[in-house]
Amino acid sequence: MTMDFAAALAYLDDHASYHKTGRIESPSTDHIETLSAAMGDPHLAQPVIHVTGTNGKGSTVQMISRLLMAQGLTVGTYTSPHLERINERIKRNGEPISDEEFAEQIAGVADLEMITGVRPTFFEAVTAAGFRWFADVAVDVAVVEVGMLGRWDATNIVDADVAVITNIALDHTEFAGPTLQAIATEKAGIIKPRSAAVVGATQPDLVQIFRDEGGATTLVRGDDFETVDNSLAIGGRALDLRTPTTIYTDVFLPLHGAHQGENAAIALAATETFFAAPLAEDVVHEGFANVEVPGRFEVVGVQPLVIVDGAHNPPGADVSASVFFGDFQPDGRRILVVGTLRDPGEMVAALRADEFDVVHACTAPSPLGVPGAEVAKAARDLGCDEVYVHDDVATACRAALQYADADDSILATGSIYVAGDARPALRASVN
Repeated sequence: MTMDFAAALAYLDDHASYHKTGRIESPSTDHIETLSAAMGDPHLAQPVIHVTGTNGKGSTVQMISRLLMAQGLTVGTYTSPHLERINERIKRNGEPISDEEFAEQIAGVADLEMITGVRPTFFEAVTAAGFRWFADVAVDVAVVEVGMLGRWDATNIVDADVAVITNIALDHTEFAGPTLQAIATEKAGIIKPRSAAVVGATQPDLVQIFRDEGGATTLVRGDDFETVDNSLAIGGRALDLRTPTTIYTDVFLPLHGAHQGENAAIALAATETFFAAPLAEDVVHEGFANVEVPGRFEVVGVQPLVIVDGAHNPPGADVSASVFFGDFQPDGRRILVVGTLRDPGEMVAALRADEFDVVHACTAPSPLGVPGAEVAKAARDLGCDEVYVHDDVATACRAALQYADADDSILATGSIYVAGDARPALRASVN
């Protein structure tokens, strides 16, 4: 069949389950395997670097992609979720798939649904479309971000050359857990017999879980690679990075937060492992200098300082607050725009909402979004005095800006969905 972009979006919306209800089917890759087999297994058409982790996987994927591009390769990048447009999930050399190509790929998946009798979920359909497009445009390598956990994720039909685990923390405990060991076991599922595993977690019991999965080799943070120096610089971080082969010095990374320096070490180790060789220094410097991660502590305006961050769980929120209060040390009033998909008490506490002067609570734009009134109550319970409630993110952002002076600072966060709606709302107001 043929589709235009609007029809493709309508098809995906009709196949949304978790996006609407928060429920997923029994864990299995059977559907995506059947669809991919009918397409000729496009996920096997190129080597793959597969990335999972509780936090940092999106940033790490972008760093790896840029390093590969600096080496001269044509790189397919698959990520989720998107911030503003679904095309962002599927990229070739940093450029999103066009509306027309996206519609063509989704139409192909829809045809296979009729032929195979397999009804894919939203994520399975987009994943299949991404692999199909990468094969069509003949990328040299695909860098693929896991959607959730790992073992039963739709992306895990790939046979990863390099399997990357950024870190392990408690998240998605409705599907795995409740222990770190259980979550690590699910994420270890991306390691295949021929995979080189690059592990950012350092806890010995978790590292052993990844070793026991049976990859070809295992590199571990601290033993085999690390961030030797991680200093604040104008517009980002100044890094010294050690890999199994080389120490790279004076590397500039245009991202905010010490955690991004830690992500850089694992990205560099993974890329070296892919090539089984060190990278030229100019490749490393060029690759990191070109990294962009929209919605991850992204500065979208100054005077007032306006920051958007997609922190979506308590560990990520804690990092976001640490960067905001530590690296930026705001002098004026501190204003928080926050919406969540999870326990608002945990999130506002991790964000240190009581250290903000004003809190604008809103409902995240998702069927799973916690009502803004509940987020506001959690902020008040924490001790916040000046708290306002808004029905949506854009209204909260406009209210935050309306009364912000030039020396004030605004942080909009709590969910990737909040970040996605905040970016255009804030850009329109500050530009």
